[in-house]
Amino acid sequence: MTHMVRIPPAERSDDPRVQAELDRQRAAHGRVTNMKRTLAHSGPALDALMTWYPLRDAVAARIGDRATTLFVHAVSTETDCLVCSTYFRRTLAEAGEDPDHLALDARKAAIVEYGLALTRDHAHVPDPAYASIAALLDPGDLVALTALGGMMIATNVFNNALRVDLDGYLEPYRRPGGAR
Repeated sequence: MTHMVRIPPAERSDDPRVQAELDRQRAAHGRVTNMKRTLAHSGPALDALMTWYPLRDAVAARIGDRATTLFVHAVSTETDCLVCSTYFRRTLAEAGEDPDHLALDARKAAIVEYGLALTRDHAHVPDPAYASIAALLDPGDLVALTALGGMMIATNVFNNALRVDLDGYLEPYRRPGGAR
């Protein structure tokens, strides 16, 4: 099956707020990702999924950057989201890790397992996966982590449903034998 983008990424937006965000992204990162340019077709959609960043930062401030990256990588890999799983593979690789052979202590393994459990059957997170993470995090941190997982799943669904193309700069980090 050929992968065909369902909605082409926007180059510009007639909505001044959306265009300002695209310009901000380009100035800050030197590019605007295909996902964000696809989101640019709808200001409210862009606004909604951009809230992922402050939530991610809040979670990282509490559990650490690596644990947060491991969590969102697990969610994205489990949903088979080419864009997000590859993005986080890049993050891990650039930190000197092998994304296919991660060394996890018990705490990080519980965080990864919780991310996988949220994704596998978000309607029923198994009690052992919940108990492991609940033993490590206070209620506020667990709420934030769970919300981040939900936002990550939403982002993955968006990319998968609309068949957002992998950005060229991520191609070297693509999982060997990965989807699409």
